[in-house]
Amino acid sequence: MRLLSRTFVKPALLAAALLLTATALPAAAADARPAAAPGPPPAPGPSLTRIADTELDPEAVYFVSFDGLVNNSSFTKNGILTHKRHQYAAWYTADRSAVVARRALGDREWETVTLDHRLKYDDSHNVISLGVSAADGRLHVNMDSHADGFFYLKSAPGLMNRPEAHDWTADAFGPVQTSLDGLPLTDRFTYPQFVATPAGGLLLSYRDGVSGNGRNALAAYDGQRWRALGQWSGSTGTYTTEHGSSSARNMYLHGIDYGPDGTLHAFYTWREQNTAVMCAPGGLSNHDTGYVRSTDDGRTWTNAAGEAVGTTGGPDLVASDDPGTVADPLSADHALMNQEHQATDSAGRPHALISYVPGRFGQCSTDYVADRKANARTFHLHRDDAGRWHKTELPVPLASSQRSKLAFDRYDNAYAVLPYGRIAAASAASGWTDWKLLFDGADLDAFGEVNLDETRLAQDGVLSFMYQQKSTGTTPSPLRTVDFALPR
Repeated sequence: MRLLSRTFVKPALLAAALLLTATALPAAAADARPAAAPGPPPAPGPSLTRIADTELDPEAVYFVSFDGLVNNSSFTKNGILTHKRHQYAAWYTADRSAVVARRALGDREWETVTLDHRLKYDDSHNVISLGVSAADGRLHVNMDSHADGFFYLKSAPGLMNRPEAHDWTADAFGPVQTSLDGLPLTDRFTYPQFVATPAGGLLLSYRDGVSGNGRNALAAYDGQRWRALGQWSGSTGTYTTEHGSSSARNMYLHGIDYGPDGTLHAFYTWREQNTAVMCAPGGLSNHDTGYVRSTDDGRTWTNAAGEAVGTTGGPDLVASDDPGTVADPLSADHALMNQEHQATDSAGRPHALISYVPGRFGQCSTDYVADRKANARTFHLHRDDAGRWHKTELPVPLASSQRSKLAFDRYDNAYAVLPYGRIAAASAASGWTDWKLLFDGADLDAFGEVNLDETRLAQDGVLSFMYQQKSTGTTPSPLRTVDFALPR
């Protein structure tokens, strides 16, 4: 048995010790300082709480084209958006009619209006894009184009700035046009993206041309009229690999968005017209992730270091060989996806998601759909304050040929909405290196890509996206929105 020892103190010594302690106390108290006030609590990491899942349409049009759906192609900007605490969405219903809807935030019921237009082709490129010009309170709608003409209409003024004062009816919208209020653009129009400007106007980004031989261009709306700004990306020059050369290409945008300081950011990939640059014809001729920015609403462009690389509407367009524009180099042999996604954090730092088949799975993609489903991975790319680019692989196999979306909460935690509605996240505290899956999306039964409401997070801290449930053939299926509360 282990014995515990005791120490005995003689009474006289104990009394002396107590006396010393008593006489020392006043001096110690005089030197005492108030305890420091506690600092702010550490910022929370990423988290999700599902708060709603509502039906927009029980029978939305359904067909698979280019491995995607027309109602949920993730490059749509915007298929769903929020303005003045009301959320808006657009889609094609079962009879191919274009529909626009709204609801007050928190409501489960949507008001719908059927527009005077029907989808022309079974082509997932022919999306509906929405934009808001705050200067005059109009909703702008661009529909149904893939390397041909477009269809456009806008609402009455004030509809968006005072939604509670305006009925949501067909009378609130003007006629469908094939120009921007009489301004023609191009008969090779694709990928409309409305971007709200800090001054309350709109930019309309689009591609002039075709896949492998096209130029990005801009038009601007100031609250009164549209005007064409011109092309800003080039398509000429020679790109050469060990496999062959190409003399034409197009820039595929991951997005075009304003940061908090009014800088316009654009990540992109290049697609070559001549597939001889690839190791195999079944891959994708996309290569490199590039980045440029503009501090004058898209009129001029610089690389990340601030060096001029192009002027919209001028002779010097952003080119694939412009110095300092490649954020992440990659050959055309890895099934790099075009038109993934981008966002900026609260400090204005640019971030993007990219996805491809890493070299550890082989150095030649021979079938991009099959190879991406089997082995593609998603990567988070961002630039730090010192000008360095960082890339982190998400530990979630893509298991899809399709694209993901990126968003930030108020604490700059990052959220990647992956195909099938899965959500992964990383904390700002880690430098966005601790990615993990927070939501597996299994009960959504989503087809694949989703449309993220890029504007709602700043208004009520809710991550909201539109998804369409799986179907077969051309059988219509439900179109829904799901909402997640993020840390507030």
